[in-house]
Amino acid sequence: MQLFSQLKALLAKWWSDFTLQTRLMAGATVLVSLIMSALTFWAVNTIQQDAQLNDTRFGRDLGLLLAANVAPLVDQNDRSELARFSYSFYENTSNVRYMLYADQEGEIFFGIPYSEPAVQNSLTLRRRMKLPANYTSSAEAPLVRQHMTPAGIVTDVFVPLTTDGQYRGMLAMGINPNPTVVASSHLTRDVTIAVFVSIWVMVILGAVINALTITQPIKELLLGVKNIAAGNFKQRVDLPLGGELGELIYSFNDMAERLERYEEQNIEELTAEKAKLESLVSTIADGAILLDANTNLVLANVAARRMLGWGTGTTLSGNMLDQLQPEVRAQLAPSLSQAATGEAHEGNEFRISLMEGTRTIRVVLNAVLDQSRENVKGLAITLQDITREVALNEAKSSFISNVSHELRTPLFNIKSFIETLHEYGEDLSDKEKKEFLATANNETDRLTRLVNDVLDLSRLESSRRYEFSAVEVHQPIDQVLRTYQLNAKDKQITLEKDIEASLPAVLGNYDLLLQVFGNLVGNALKFTLAGGKVVIRAYCTPSEATPEDEESTYQNVRIEIGDTGIGIDAEDQAAIFERFFRVENRVHTLEGTGLGLSIVKNIMDKHNSQVNLVGEVGVGTTFWFDLPVYDMTEYKAPELVPSELPIKETATVATSETKTEVEAASSGVA
Repeated sequence: MQLFSQLKALLAKWWSDFTLQTRLMAGATVLVSLIMSALTFWAVNTIQQDAQLNDTRFGRDLGLLLAANVAPLVDQNDRSELARFSYSFYENTSNVRYMLYADQEGEIFFGIPYSEPAVQNSLTLRRRMKLPANYTSSAEAPLVRQHMTPAGIVTDVFVPLTTDGQYRGMLAMGINPNPTVVASSHLTRDVTIAVFVSIWVMVILGAVINALTITQPIKELLLGVKNIAAGNFKQRVDLPLGGELGELIYSFNDMAERLERYEEQNIEELTAEKAKLESLVSTIADGAILLDANTNLVLANVAARRMLGWGTGTTLSGNMLDQLQPEVRAQLAPSLSQAATGEAHEGNEFRISLMEGTRTIRVVLNAVLDQSRENVKGLAITLQDITREVALNEAKSSFISNVSHELRTPLFNIKSFIETLHEYGEDLSDKEKKEFLATANNETDRLTRLVNDVLDLSRLESSRRYEFSAVEVHQPIDQVLRTYQLNAKDKQITLEKDIEASLPAVLGNYDLLLQVFGNLVGNALKFTLAGGKVVIRAYCTPSEATPEDEESTYQNVRIEIGDTGIGIDAEDQAAIFERFFRVENRVHTLEGTGLGLSIVKNIMDKHNSQVNLVGEVGVGTTFWFDLPVYDMTEYKAPELVPSELPIKETATVATSETKTEVEAASSGVA
């Protein structure tokens, strides 16, 4: 079996070394050889069939002739005359192979070249003739058959011997084939074999010449083309050939020389372009990863390394899945497998979670296809950190849900009380009617506030221009205090103001500032428990560009709203001003829309200012911002009156880190 395998491999290698021309020649030779062999077989077979047919006819006629002459002798049992006649017939007929006579029972009594004693004593012939199965004594025509012998085909003729319609025995005679026909058949076979051998000799000689003059140069050219394709432009073919192959070799060497010069001229430009692309990929905000067809890492920019927790200085190699954490690998593996096998050529977008669900990454997976767009050559992965987007969408959903609830609740209450008044108005007292109407009015106000918050935020985020003028800060502060005084009293919360004397006017919009104070005071009251305190402070601060000395002038008015409420956790302070963000969700309340502080931030942006806060859970929260003085020429440094100094106890609102700073600024607030 091993020998057969080696022989098969040797033949395969031998055949692979042939050129296309040689293979075509071999195929044509095989075809011609098969055609010649078929024609030879057909000719010999036709000749043999004709010879057999002629031998059959000759044997039948010869058998009938001999039977007609010997039948009377057999009937008379004149064996001497029968032997004489038979010998004479055998001697004069060269085609007769043998003659056998049998009686009615099939016993052979005479034969040529066999005698009766020889027949009786022979070990190879039976005394009794074995007749063919289809032989019948009553048949008028002789039975003819043929069989093969070492000397060739012999025609056997079985003729019944009859006289006066009586069966007297049987004559068996063998006829040799016609020598002329046999010689013709042998000649045809020999000629065909000679032609077959000649064709193959010519083919072998042609193959040898082809191997020396064509195959070897083509092999050298093929090797050169492979080297050129691999980037070795220094490849040359040096063979002393002329004609078409010589021109081909010359053209190949010229092409290789041109490619070498082209490579030298453009390698610097290509390197620069590659550097530009790598720089572009490395600086884009989105993560970019390039994989080969086996999902091995080829390229990963800084953003992708940061998102997936890979160090910027770490060399990445091998399969990408091996570089990922188990939970991330489980999320990416199915999609990567589908893209690598060509099941998903188009962009496949999905999301994965990182860092135990704290971050959400959008993954866009694209298969890089070859020019035929059938085979996958690699994978391109784009990563986008959409944690903020997801959180915002969740906040929007929560806001819509809350707004829907808040809208339905007052509308349901209003409808209920109005229906009650409509149906049972005559049965209600005037006091009950007034209470019902007051409740409906309060619910209407509640609904109005909710709608106004949404409209205010939309208006602030639009391109609307607001007019700014001189605003006396104490006026909107007093108005807000009057508005929330009753609410504070109901909650048993102390609502105070601490405004610096001779406070200058600020540059701002009265309505917008009123809204800011209202939102901040309302939030402070909402999250302050009974017995707590809410304080509004306003005082002047020096500009950061002015040295802090006795002669310094003041350019800003700082406003603080502090409370002794539940405080804001440090992790929430960074997102407190975002839209739809609600600290109250953490304290299990559903009041508010989550837009109040976002409205405050937008208003301060309109005033070119920034809202700041300090707070500590369980201690309190203070919001503060600065407003520019409207007219610096009319402003004088304030003289603090001892009775108007800030209340020291309100400093407990601030955290330990900011308390010293606030007291140093003589504000007494955190």
